[in-house]
Amino acid sequence: MNKKIKEAAVRLRGKCRADAGMVTSEYAMGIIAAVGFALLLYEVVTSGQVRAELQDIVKKALSARM
Repeated sequence: MNKKIKEAAVRLRGKCRADAGMVTSEYAMGIIAAVGFALLLYEVVTSGQVRAELQDIVKKALSARM
């Protein structure tokens, strides 16, 4: 009886371990791409022209009458 349970558990475990997600190397590449994109976005947002435009938008929003 114990052997049958173990065999069923092994079969079930094999079916549950189907390749349904990313492997570690894919996670690593995804993280590297996300960090690169975040760095690029940071550089764009902190550039002089964009920074001035964002400050202007915030000033207009804060000085708006309700």
